[in-house]
Amino acid sequence: MIKLFFMKKPWNQSFRAYYLLVITILVITVVNQSITQYAFKKEQGRAKVVNLSGKQRMLGQKLLAEYYTCRLNKCNYGEITYLLNKIESSIKLLQDGSPNLNISQLDNSEIEANFERLHPNFIWLKSKFFNREGISRLTEADVTFRVNRFVQIMDEITMQFQIQSEQEFQSLKILELELAIFSILILLFEIFFVVNPIISKLADHKQKLTKLAWHHTHAFSSHMRNINDLKFVLKVEKNVERRQEIMHFIGEELEELNKVSENMTAAFATEKPKNTDTSIASKIKTLLKSANKISDGDKARSVES
Repeated sequence: MIKLFFMKKPWNQSFRAYYLLVITILVITVVNQSITQYAFKKEQGRAKVVNLSGKQRMLGQKLLAEYYTCRLNKCNYGEITYLLNKIESSIKLLQDGSPNLNISQLDNSEIEANFERLHPNFIWLKSKFFNREGISRLTEADVTFRVNRFVQIMDEITMQFQIQSEQEFQSLKILELELAIFSILILLFEIFFVVNPIISKLADHKQKLTKLAWHHTHAFSSHMRNINDLKFVLKVEKNVERRQEIMHFIGEELEELNKVSENMTAAFATEKPKNTDTSIASKIKTLLKSANKISDGDKARSVES
């Protein structure tokens, strides 16, 4: 259906080229915007992952602080439970991802290996701190070692997430740069092979219209005024010889008018004949017929006399 639409007569080559240019610009704009929005969305997800991973260090240190509070004062088991659940849910979120939070599922084997190293330390902390009676029996060295080990591995994971984010961002930057270069090449091609030919045709058409306007304004109008004046003189003139002379002048004006019509046609030599030329030719024929009738009437009067 689209092919038939562009094959219609009004859609000549220039119009098809123009619409091709417009469609190309629209497609390039849509693709650029799509990639930009995709990159922005990915960057938001990566920022959340790095931020969430970095918070685990703070949670681990707060858990160690709660342990010292238990040794020196009364334990806040609610806070300890909250910290352990928060750490566990964050680790699960970093590994499994969440479409609602725009976080992708982990697919990096090196980061996954570090999570496997992290898991035993967190399981130890969870098992010991969830047992209220067991907290009092924990040694400072064991807790400090496990928490520091947890924090150290989480620092490595955070750094890996940061490096992965930077690498993906660089890849998207390269993709956008390649697309920008490709877009510029397409636009340059359209300018040199589509826009310039259209402008050239428009300039040529304007020049032809200027010639046509000049012929119509100066030459055609001038001869038409002369013919109308001669027709008026012919109506009031009674002398046969003078009438013949006027008829001769009218014939000369008609010949000049025919030349003007040919020049107007020549101004559009590469175009199809316009309705304007046809109307001019019909006017000339009408004037010639009227002149012939007047001439025949004069001859009839001269014979009768």
